[in-house]
Amino acid sequence: MTESNDMTGLARTALDHLKQGELALGSHWEAAHEICQAYEDVQIMNRIHALCHRIEGDIPNAGYWDRMGGQETPTGTLTDEWNGLNQFLAEA
Repeated sequence: MTESNDMTGLARTALDHLKQGELALGSHWEAAHEICQAYEDVQIMNRIHALCHRIEGDIPNAGYWDRMGGQETPTGTLTDEWNGLNQFLAEA
């Protein structure tokens, strides 16, 4: 498995945690957040990190991670954002 595939796998794991936690705060959110924090130099992780903070309700922090992830702030629902990230990873 290549380094890129490893990172895709970790990103999928973080997204899976968020979905398992029903895009709400709790132990699954914490697990996803920890994964993202460990890879702050990776854009996809920063995008997922932004979603974590949107779930948390910390919009300024989410905006910071959007910028670090090289994306505009999403305007849809949390589910829309999760679906978009999931689709991005499926195409990676």
